[in-house]
Amino acid sequence: MIDKALMSLRPGAQFILINDEIHWHDTKQTQPTDVEIATEIARLQQEYEDKEYQRDRAKEYPSIADQLDTLYHGGLDAWKAQIKTVKDKYPKA
Repeated sequence: MIDKALMSLRPGAQFILINDEIHWHDTKQTQPTDVEIATEIARLQQEYEDKEYQRDRAKEYPSIADQLDTLYHGGLDAWKAQIKTVKDKYPKA
């Protein structure tokens, strides 16, 4: 997770991460502090947890082909009902 935090804090930075040890090679950006990294890891983790409903929904939505079939044969209201079932099962937090 340190690598994601570093990339988030310093986009495009040059570094190597070996066993959670940062080897900073970027001459244009300064290395974030341990506090900045820990804070960013916590933020990214919270962001990931907050979007669990999206991952759950994606697993249960019908395929695009099936959704188009529903639209063609059942119309927009049938498609909306199909999608709403999944959205109701996994509400946005």
